[in-house]
Amino acid sequence: MVKLVVMYGHPEDSDAFEKYYSEKHLPIASKIPGVKRVELTKFIGTPDGSSPSHYRMAEVYFDSLEELQKHMGSPEGQAAVNDIPNFATGGVDVMIGEV
Repeated sequence: MVKLVVMYGHPEDSDAFEKYYSEKHLPIASKIPGVKRVELTKFIGTPDGSSPSHYRMAEVYFDSLEELQKHMGSPEGQAAVNDIPNFATGGVDVMIGEV
């Protein structure tokens, strides 16, 4: 199993980010075929009490790298990718990992 990890930087306006993310982006991303599991995280701090380096993280699981590539390359996957600049004003880091 592999996962696509999207790390969101701190947005310019967290309220606007949350509204867009929940009302527009997640419905678009929910149409990506082949997804086995999704985990969404909103960071609240670090063990030493300082601010976290990232604002949010999305982990999207697929059966294999080939499945991830196939489905992220689909029209639904590309719609989700192309939507990111509409709300992620703090930037994003995207990685693929093996589970």
